[in-house]
Amino acid sequence: MTTQLLPTAARAWTMAAVSYDSPAARELTQALQREQHGIYGRADDPETTAAAEFESPCGVFLVTERADGIALACGGWRTVGLTTAEVKRMYVAPAARGQGYGRRLLEALEQDASRHGMTKVILETGVSNHVALALYKRCGYTLVEPYVLGRDPRINRALSKDLSLPWEVQPEYGTERLALPHKLNDPDSTTGPSWLPLRVGRLS
Repeated sequence: MTTQLLPTAARAWTMAAVSYDSPAARELTQALQREQHGIYGRADDPETTAAAEFESPCGVFLVTERADGIALACGGWRTVGLTTAEVKRMYVAPAARGQGYGRRLLEALEQDASRHGMTKVILETGVSNHVALALYKRCGYTLVEPYVLGRDPRINRALSKDLSLPWEVQPEYGTERLALPHKLNDPDSTTGPSWLPLRVGRLS
């Protein structure tokens, strides 16, 4: 079930927490798998990851959609250590690239992970994903040794970031707040909502 965003006039896109096995999430993660397979000849199957791994308070999965419902981008984080989060399934559809969706998603995931007590983020990408590598570098990530056994060092690039540094809203964007229920499939959760700063913008 998708959470509801605060009203915004003339919004051209929205970002919301969804179940990892929702249609929009499946569409994007399967597109990611096909693209990775085309580049590297191999790719992790997104279906092997349980949806429960991205459920609050141990994680979240976000999808960005256009106002007409077209899915643009996705990404999630899950808990892999006491205070360590792993960002997974970061993907921006080809037609939506170059418009800042990847950075907005990454920052939203980092903020939510930090609010849930995570102090470190790790993630993986491929050596040929030059745009992604450049994004992660700009956002403060550094290369580390592979943390998944069996990864091909000629292809895999593992990165890490310390979340203890303060996060600042970039001046060129506004900021809103998105309610993320502690249980994504239970909007009436009695534990109360979580709040996450959310950037909104218009497509060119």
